[in-house]
Amino acid sequence: MSEPRVVGVVGSLREQSYTRVGIERALAAAEETGATTELLDLQEFDLPVFDADHREAGDAVAFADSIHAADSVLLGTPVYHGSYSGVLKNALDYCGFDEFEHKTVGLLAVAGGGFPITALEHLRSVCRALNCWVIPHQAAVPNARNHIADGQIVDADIEERVVTLGEEAVQYANIEPDPACFESAENVGADD
Repeated sequence: MSEPRVVGVVGSLREQSYTRVGIERALAAAEETGATTELLDLQEFDLPVFDADHREAGDAVAFADSIHAADSVLLGTPVYHGSYSGVLKNALDYCGFDEFEHKTVGLLAVAGGGFPITALEHLRSVCRALNCWVIPHQAAVPNARNHIADGQIVDADIEERVVTLGEEAVQYANIEPDPACFESAENVGADD
């Protein structure tokens, strides 16, 4: 069997993004576990606000192709107003079942304040609607400025969570997916 391909999506546009640090560390762990990896930093993609009439705008095709080619996808987001970032939502809107169905997905959320659980729950719901298999383990980085410094995770427990996420992205890359969930049957896409 060939090496699993794991891509990590950085759902932050900040220059000094804590989310980027987390995704980079998870991808390094995936690589150490035997995967080939690719960083999809949304700061580097031209993805205009999604318009269903213009699905191939900017770098949309390249972004969607990278997701489609992956065995596992790590989605990383900062927490904005209790949920995941608009830039990540916009990028995911350019994808659909072709890119995500039966794909293994791992989730990472980074917060400036307390525990970022709602962002993870919201992303888990989106992934369920796309009929993904979401890794049960998820990585949360609360109070990020206290746990990330100089581009490194400096808290051993948080680093272990992030490393585990990267390792499990490889371990479960080719898991047999569950039957389609109710949400995916009801989600016909944004064709209206």
